[in-house]
Amino acid sequence: MAQIDASQLQSLAASFSGPLLQPADASYGNARLVHNGLIDRRPALIAQCRTTADIVDAVGFARLSGLPVSVRGGGHNVAGRAVVDDGLMIDLSLMQGIYVDPDAQTARAQGGVLWREFNREAALHGLATTGGFVSTTGIAGLTLGGGLGALMGKYGLAADNLLSVELVTAAGEVVTASAKQHPDLFWALRGGGGNFGIAASLEYRLHPLRQVVGGLIAHPIAAAKDLLRFYREFTTSVPDDLSLMAGLISAPDGSGTPLAVFVICHAGSSEQAEADLRPVREFGSPLMVELGPMPYPVVNTMLDAGFPRGGLSYWKSNFVRGLDDDLLDAAIAAFAGCPSPLSAIVFEHFHGAVTRIPVSDTPVPHREPGYNVVIPGVWTDPTQTPANIAWVRSTYAALEPSFVARKWLNYLADDEGIDAIQAAYGPNYARLAEVKRRYDPDNLFRQNHNIAPAIA
Repeated sequence: MAQIDASQLQSLAASFSGPLLQPADASYGNARLVHNGLIDRRPALIAQCRTTADIVDAVGFARLSGLPVSVRGGGHNVAGRAVVDDGLMIDLSLMQGIYVDPDAQTARAQGGVLWREFNREAALHGLATTGGFVSTTGIAGLTLGGGLGALMGKYGLAADNLLSVELVTAAGEVVTASAKQHPDLFWALRGGGGNFGIAASLEYRLHPLRQVVGGLIAHPIAAAKDLLRFYREFTTSVPDDLSLMAGLISAPDGSGTPLAVFVICHAGSSEQAEADLRPVREFGSPLMVELGPMPYPVVNTMLDAGFPRGGLSYWKSNFVRGLDDDLLDAAIAAFAGCPSPLSAIVFEHFHGAVTRIPVSDTPVPHREPGYNVVIPGVWTDPTQTPANIAWVRSTYAALEPSFVARKWLNYLADDEGIDAIQAAYGPNYARLAEVKRRYDPDNLFRQNHNIAPAIA
């Protein structure tokens, strides 16, 4: 374990308003844990910030001490980049402030806020913006990585709705990045990950939305091929209001029964939802139909049970050139050998507003209609870790003939390197490296899916 200079720590503690936790402290063991129970790292110091000034002091301590730095927002990133061995973890989980301006239809929230908390406050005013598919995800990490979610067809990504960021830079400066202030930095923050500083707070554009029609329709696994073919055809022309995912999952009742499912969120009127969803309702002979009007914050929790805090997780994903029959057959065959009832194969559909933004307008280049395939491996028994990781990897390999050279940043596993990071950014990588050179030339923020600073 790295040794911390006592005088440097004392200087930090003199003004720091949050806890400063070391391995001998009672709260340290829980504070170092993140959502993915597979991550078991031990920082030398955890600085639990309460204010932006605390972040500034923590960054200054990192530069002075030379310790490697990680940043924890919601702690949901599957690769576990929020925690670093023998380094400084700058923890924003105590920074929970949210302010909604219903007249301007905006909200500003601090970097430790989760989507379930953000959605709750926005819903008080009948407002919402694109958030994650799982409500326990942090707003900061999801947004800085692009931010896909059930409303992206109608409103674009979370990053597309970002208006400004209060950022602490590697130099310890506090800047506001927006379309008018530090526009190059603001561009980079709308999908460039945690490479450019620490987001103390983020400001979002909100949209009027009180109710959606959402839920799940489950079919027997024997119908999987027909269901996925129907999904392929149906999603060639769907309205912006409708988000439709298809998946191969195990029944959530604990029986382990394999199912083929639709996951649905329609953000239009109930009448329009009924018309748009009629073909989905009428397809096949479902085993279960749980679909109806609900507040948006509720639909945002539908998948939470499948991603329990502390569950062991290893994921892979990739965009595909299309849902050809060979891909569907390979997915169905692979799922038959799935060792965990919490694991799945999910097909995410990109369409609507998210695809009408030019590729170079944000770091996120994935702006064409199509599909991303996600293989979220989730299990609870540590003795089954090798089998579950092997299944995710073998499934990924079986689907690989259908892949294109595009990846979603926030789904990258911890063992994926520079090629995967470049595939997440495509033609925008070089510009990101140049912004990195200007704002973090020494690569202080490198415990992430890292973009190396461009060479001057």
